[in-house]
Amino acid sequence: MSVRYPAIAYGVTIRAEYPNQPGQLGSITTAIGEMGGDISALDLVQSSQDKVIRDLTINASDVAHGQDMVAKLKKLPGVNVVSVSDPTFLLHLNGKIEMRSKSPVRTRNDLSMAYTPGVARVCMAIHDDPESSWNLTAKGNTVAVVSDGTAVLGLGDIGPAAAMPVMEGKAMLFKELGGVDAWPICLATKDQDEIVEAIENFAVGFGGINLEDISAPRCFYIEERLQEKLDIPVFHDDQHGTAVTSTAAFLNAVKVTGKKIENMKAVVVGVGAGGMATTRMLMDAGLLDVVGADRQGVLHRDRDYGDNESKKWFAENTNPDNFKGTLMDAMTGADLFIGLSGPGVITVDHVKAMNKDAIVFAMANPDPEIYPEEAAEYVKVMATGRSDYPNQVNNALCFPGFFRGMLDVRATRVNAEMKLAAAKAIANSVPDSQLNEEYIIPNVFDRNVAVSVAKAVAEAAVKTGVARRSTPKAYGVESLIK
Repeated sequence: MSVRYPAIAYGVTIRAEYPNQPGQLGSITTAIGEMGGDISALDLVQSSQDKVIRDLTINASDVAHGQDMVAKLKKLPGVNVVSVSDPTFLLHLNGKIEMRSKSPVRTRNDLSMAYTPGVARVCMAIHDDPESSWNLTAKGNTVAVVSDGTAVLGLGDIGPAAAMPVMEGKAMLFKELGGVDAWPICLATKDQDEIVEAIENFAVGFGGINLEDISAPRCFYIEERLQEKLDIPVFHDDQHGTAVTSTAAFLNAVKVTGKKIENMKAVVVGVGAGGMATTRMLMDAGLLDVVGADRQGVLHRDRDYGDNESKKWFAENTNPDNFKGTLMDAMTGADLFIGLSGPGVITVDHVKAMNKDAIVFAMANPDPEIYPEEAAEYVKVMATGRSDYPNQVNNALCFPGFFRGMLDVRATRVNAEMKLAAAKAIANSVPDSQLNEEYIIPNVFDRNVAVSVAKAVAEAAVKTGVARRSTPKAYGVESLIK
């Protein structure tokens, strides 16, 4: 049975009024504790001889759990629940990002240079030399975060408007961790050719395109077509960010277990965008024996995949023995499990069937394929996509520094060498002296990670001939360290 612990993402703030009497606060906190709530803050709002008003911020395990605790407090003698607020929703009020000017406009002189008439001279300079737009506009430090809302987080096809909070969050991380200005653009179409055309038309103002939460197999087509048409890099984070961070974690997990990559057997469940890209990258890193599975079962060369070219590729390039058994059969004797699917896909029995010192990456969000508490006894290294467990495989370790590096050398595209360089940079951010079962991947707030990734990506871009300039001059990765 899956175990769910209180998390700040499901927190509620309850403003409670109660008699100013000994033991009253204790009865409230006891009730919360008995229901499995975790009090993260207790703030005094008002106090008098007769009454006390406090704000109790409580972490819950899910929305229903928070509602149950509110209902419980309302029934306590003498307690009046004045209001209930959700800190996560409060964070999103009026959006999470804004545009700010780099130069103030306070005088006529400022206006004359920033806008008319002075701006006309700059416009004509770009007209005469289009490449100067990299220096004379925000293009050189700006990325478009583009989605159609068809594959959002663990939510699926929720549409472009509902996808906006995720894209705004992505833009925040770009800026906070990579010093990159990013703009969320959600498109109200599912037509893959319309998406390609739209991005092609507005791409002139951006130094890179980050595709996000676009369903497979459409995402593969969109990325490939855009990279053919554009002279700036197109990076689908659900594919490449997932692959880079997963590979980084894998490289260090292999060090911890002492296994040899070429001798390992891997099972990948969930062969959408992330699973496909991760498999390709792990194979580039030396993994030879990979078996994949989707909702219909194991992928092998005798299955009919219709017009799904990505799954055809997977079947033709993995599963060397053309294995056709069950998932349990596939897991038997496996050294590595990669989960990019959904909650509860594997059980303790699946994990018990794996080889000694097994590596399990259960990365479905918010609920993993198996919880660490369930698998702990039978695995050597466990990783998830969650921040409340050790070894969080988080794409934020990759994309801010990855784009920082590409922008700094004005890269024209993304290639395999750049991705592998980024994975190694992330893995090497964990010193060998500190490497252990619960620390195979660095903390997302380690500012040195983005710097290392940016340098590695920039160098790889230069070496492989996809950089417009040989040294990062404009912004410099060192500026990321604050």
